[in-house]
Amino acid sequence: MSIKSVLIIVLTTITFVAKAQQKFTKVKPTEEDKQTYAWNYEIECAGVGTDGMYLVKVYTISSKSKLDLEQAKKNAVHGVIFKGFPGKDGCKSQKAIATNPNIEYEKNDFFMNFFQDNGKYMKYVSLSNAGQIDAKDTKKVGKEFKIGVIVTVSKDALRKDLEEAGIIRGLNSGF
Repeated sequence: MSIKSVLIIVLTTITFVAKAQQKFTKVKPTEEDKQTYAWNYEIECAGVGTDGMYLVKVYTISSKSKLDLEQAKKNAVHGVIFKGFPGKDGCKSQKAIATNPNIEYEKNDFFMNFFQDNGKYMKYVSLSNAGQIDAKDTKKVGKEFKIGVIVTVSKDALRKDLEEAGIIRGLNSGF
């Protein structure tokens, strides 16, 4: 067998393996995945929650006129971790739990798993009023809908678990 023949076999094998890997690793994201990782929402204080909890109203912005309640929960937890929210009607504004603005990208694998459907985010959020949506909280904005729902986020438990996972630094850690 000549060197030329061996080289052709090796290159063909490498090409075949690369194409096979590409075929199996390219997973087309679902519509829900696209909506989740677009993080198209607004968050605001909805009242004073019990100790260790935030009561927030999260407005999910979507092309659909029906609210995906699971997406609203994801948005609320995401907002508490990365955005914080302004004060309103006697509520105090709250800073984001994560102080590093790049942490979502630096710990991408963690957050992809955390926010997957039925992911760990569910441990920290619950719907208030059984997910009932007030008529005034549904607005058409251009071609999209902005739909608000009130949720409770367990901020203390969320903070504690993110600290234990090494995602954020503890409040009493040094500067």
